Amino acid sequence: MTSPGLSGNFDVDEGFARLLAGSGLQAQRQPNQTYVLTPIPHSAEQQSQATGPKDSSVVLSATPVVATAEEEAKQMPGVSIITNKDIQKSPPVNDLSDIIRKMPGVNLTGNSGTGVHGNNRQIDIRGMGPENTLILVDGKPVTSRNSIRYSVTGDRDTRGDTNWVPAEQVERIEVIRGPAAARYGNGAAGGVVNIITKRPDDQTHGTVSVYTNMPTHKDEGATKRANFGLSGPLTDSLHYRIYGNVSTTDNDDWDINKGHQATSTTLPAGSEGVRNKDISGLLTWTIDDRQSIDFEANYSRQGNMYAGESQGNLDTSTKLAGNYLGRETNKMYREIYSITHNGDWDFGTSKFYVQYENTRNRRLDEGLGGGSEGLINSNTFTTSELKDWLGHGEFNLPLATAMPQTLTLGGEWTRQELNDPASLSATTSAGNTISGYATGTRNSEVGANIGSLFAEDNIEVAPGTMLTPGVRMDDHSDFGPNWSPSLNFSQAFWDYYTFKAGIARSFKAPNLYQLNPNYMLVSNGKGCGVSDTTGCYILGNADLNPETSVNKELGLEFKRDGWVAGLTYFRNDYRNKITVDLNDSVATAGSYNVYQWANAKKAVTEGIEGTLQIPVAGNITWTNNATYMIQSKNKDTGNPLSLIPKYTLNSMLDWQMTPRLSSQLSLTSYGRQKPPTYATTNSEAASGVNSKALGSYSLVGLNLGYDVTKSVRLGAGVSNLFDKRLFRKGSSSTAGAASYNQHGRAIYTSLTVSF
Repeated sequence: MTSPGLSGNFDVDEGFARLLAGSGLQAQRQPNQTYVLTPIPHSAEQQSQATGPKDSSVVLSATPVVATAEEEAKQMPGVSIITNKDIQKSPPVNDLSDIIRKMPGVNLTGNSGTGVHGNNRQIDIRGMGPENTLILVDGKPVTSRNSIRYSVTGDRDTRGDTNWVPAEQVERIEVIRGPAAARYGNGAAGGVVNIITKRPDDQTHGTVSVYTNMPTHKDEGATKRANFGLSGPLTDSLHYRIYGNVSTTDNDDWDINKGHQATSTTLPAGSEGVRNKDISGLLTWTIDDRQSIDFEANYSRQGNMYAGESQGNLDTSTKLAGNYLGRETNKMYREIYSITHNGDWDFGTSKFYVQYENTRNRRLDEGLGGGSEGLINSNTFTTSELKDWLGHGEFNLPLATAMPQTLTLGGEWTRQELNDPASLSATTSAGNTISGYATGTRNSEVGANIGSLFAEDNIEVAPGTMLTPGVRMDDHSDFGPNWSPSLNFSQAFWDYYTFKAGIARSFKAPNLYQLNPNYMLVSNGKGCGVSDTTGCYILGNADLNPETSVNKELGLEFKRDGWVAGLTYFRNDYRNKITVDLNDSVATAGSYNVYQWANAKKAVTEGIEGTLQIPVAGNITWTNNATYMIQSKNKDTGNPLSLIPKYTLNSMLDWQMTPRLSSQLSLTSYGRQKPPTYATTNSEAASGVNSKALGSYSLVGLNLGYDVTKSVRLGAGVSNLFDKRLFRKGSSSTAGAASYNQHGRAIYTSLTVSF
């Protein structure tokens, strides 16, 4: 696992590589942050035929070429790369989040400090929460989690969008944090995870992989998966890729947390299981050596295996939910269709694509009010459907000016439509009428458009000095334009050192639940304000403004003879955070107060990230990264934005023992985790907020890989070697920060056959 500019080799992006198509040249990155074009080396026989005697060979002078702004941004200190080999050596159990979480600044959390649905944690970058992490697959946004109801706390009952691609079919994963993420627009305020899949080439390739993960504790769910991949040429101009995947992770036993709960009357649920089925097809038509078109279609199904979850506690109030333990209570069906054109022109390169994503989220009906929110209350399944249309186009234009540079100009258009009849069915109590709000059946459909224009320029101001200004304008159909400027700077000096800095403004549009005035949650008092004991309604708000953040980053890195060291300071100032302001009633309905989601909060996250790679020996490498959070808090309440450790340390010793046998010994240490301490609801004020922190802990893993032949690879390993287990005690308002399960020791094996 590498951070570009910190370790590993720079990966020239596909668009930039096309700038060199047909030239017989290759690009090599120089210490001064530019590229040098040199002839592609040939075999000794070809060189002899082409050049004749050594003394008459032709030498091509070095020509500086500037990379695109996108690729330059990936050289910022807040960027990490997970390669296919990294995944092969340390395969995730089921979800790619298992390996993404080991990057600097990354943790798994819910979207608030409450710990609700804590066993379905998602990627959280630099403490900004999962809703501010944008997930991409091959550079295209994935939005399926937006089909899931948004609770009053700001959480969704979801694993997120990192589990749609099987691990064995991933070429690499780019984790982009800080100012570099601003170019991606809506939802990237915290960062971006770009999952890049394997592409076909001129040779036929095939793989079949099987994987099992077996916990040593019988109350924890086991994992089994199998997948295949096949790619290659159909004709000289047509290439294909197809892969399929089936995987299952069982749910925890219903009573896994018995004896560890915060109170004797509530029992927290364990981790849900998950079932995956995926099929993907890609056809690439190479029109000529400068033009190509990709046609892609994907279908996935994910189903949960219910463990009893209801707002952090096991549902023991009805027999209904108990009947579904170990069965599927929600099923998600996702379809993607896209067409992409890549062009290489005399003036530069281009990329255009259109994509349609459809997600059908079929769930058992749940409660929408107070203590019943998220509780299964029916045998009926209702489907919410999310449709997402996306069009994207961009040009990369190398400019022959006094300062070498590459200008990027582009635009996007996206539309989302959501139809969720189950979440728009709450009604007011008898006699409680909200002015201007329908009391009967309401429209369950809502939609929004965003049109975007962006421009970036990557400029070599002087040898070793790169300046990358950019600006993005996003025009939302409900609240108008939003401007996001950015500026990144890089300076190489003393051959081995590089100083980098960046600042950018990012934004996140209100989601379709927050914007929908027909979306209502109701509480009889426990979920209302601290002094509001009668009851209240909480409504969507069509007049919201986008959330914004100003992200700043300073980094220094050193690279020499396999040694790599880097230190990065970051600070995100968060504005207009959307939350329910339970101190500001917008109306009354009988004896109930009426609240709305509103732009009311300011927040800040601040911290330091470090990386260190040491070449211990020719076949042993020791890599490390660490994150220390100086602060992460809501400035109005002092509560944390999400439950993340004070520090995180990831360390791995990679030993290539023989040409065929490799091993990795890994350590992950998590620092103290503090829960909210400030009561925001009547229920928390009445029962008190448990301010007990979760102490620091460490996990050790061992992985082995053996190449039996060139085509057969065996893998085996042990996770959580010393069997450190954590038990969920409830939601954070009742159990402090102990709001999730950390599973104990497990043994895995894998087999991959390829040709």
